[in-house]
Parts: sequence; C-alpha cells; structure tokens
Amino acid sequence: MLILLPPSEGKTPAVKGSAVDWESLNFPELNPCRAKVLESLGTVSAHQDALALLGVGASLRDDVERNTRLHAEPAAPAHQVYSGVLYDALGFKSMTPTQRRKAVDSVLVISALWGAIGFGDHVPAYRLSMGTALPDVGRLASFWKPHLNAALARRAEGELVVDCRSSTYAAAWAPPPAQTVNVNVFTEARGKRTVVSHFAKHTRGELARHLLTRRGKAPATPDQLAKAAREIWTAELEIGTARKPHALNIILSS
Repeated sequence: MLILLPPSEGKTPAVKGSAVDWESLNFPELNPCRAKVLESLGTVSAHQDALALLGVGASLRDDVERNTRLHAEPAAPAHQVYSGVLYDALGFKSMTPTQRRKAVDSVLVISALWGAIGFGDHVPAYRLSMGTALPDVGRLASFWKPHLNAALARRAEGELVVDCRSSTYAAAWAPPPAQTVNVNVFTEARGKRTVVSHFAKHTRGELARHLLTRRGKAPATPDQLAKAAREIWTAELEIGTARKPHALNIILSS
C-alpha cells in the first residue's frame, strides 16, 4: 500500500539540525530538478515583489524570506515539518514505533519543491505551492509530471495507491488507474451530498491513520480498502475504468 499526501500549506521549521542531505532523500534521481526549482524559488523569494509572485500575503513574509536560504536551513523529517489539519488527524507522534515505521514505508508527500519525498526524509520548511509558476521552470505541476512519472512508477509497481491529494497536487502525477483509489469526502443532509474542504483534509488524515494503525494486513485491492474504510465511516466504492482511477467516497453526516 502506498499513501499519497499533499504537503500542508503551513510548515513547522526545525529549530536546529543539519541542512538537507540531498543524497539521503528518496528518489535521488530527482535532485537535478529539485536544485533547479530551489534556485528559481530563491531568486523569486529575494525579489521585491516576492509575495505577489508567490501568491501569498504579508503575514508569510518570514516564510518567503526563508526560501532564500534553504540550502543552509535546518532540516527535519517530513512528518514533523508538515503540519495542519490533515497531519494533525494522521497523528504520527502518537503512533507506536511499529506504526511509525509503517508510515515511513508507506507514505509519500508530493511536493512543489521536492517533487516527491518519503515521510521520513529530512527537509527544511519552505513556502511554495504546486500551482505556482517560476521563471525558467514554468507551472510546477507541468514541470514535475514527466519526472515523477519516471521515478514513481517504479515505487508504485504492485502497490495499491491510496490518493489523498488535492487536485492541485494530483496534477503532478497520475498513478496507474487500475491500482489507484482517489479519496473523496462528502457531507450528506436530507439526501443531498456536498463536497467539503476542511473536513475532507481532516477525514483523509484520519483515513491514513486508520490504514496505518489498524490490525491485519494493509489493503491490497480497492475492495479491501473500501472494507477497511467502512470499519469507521459510511463509504462507497466507485469502480474506475482503464483511464479513470477508482474512487472511495466517504460520506459524513451533517
């Protein structure tokens, strides 16, 4: 089982520690691309109009300034750096050592800066969205797509891929449809379903935690994934096609 997560918008900077060790990251073949994005990000972040160019507000000025020195910033495991609703619900800190090892083995974060990293990879906190376009790089989802196709296809081979990403990050890599299940979250009231955002992040985090902490073998098929989800939620499985992934629809009562 492979769980795909988006990064959090907010990140927790490491207080101390060594800078990122590029060769220790998963998928080291992506390092030339990572270096290109990092260089362009540093240049943009030093520009007087950096906030506007990166599409962020004045409250994030310190985060953007940090982008100019990421080579030297302390790095920490991805599961510590990424924070927010989804990651709070996943609750890595409260897992047992065995469950943490399973999470490190099973979770990949698709990143605008790093392309894809493992949950245990050490990276600095940064500010960059996959929807951003950078000079000499272009729109990041388009930039990363061919590189992630090559690197992640091998990692996903033979695995059930549980895709908990938002659409912005899903655009950077499409896993093989036959073995992929996209996770959708709805609320239902009076027979009417509504797509939710905040609760979708929380529920996807809860689902990832459930899959990593429940007893028994990890789901290996879409049907097994749906069965595992129904241990907690009302959930429906939509069968995909040769070109369209399966979908797990989790229904929350409102």
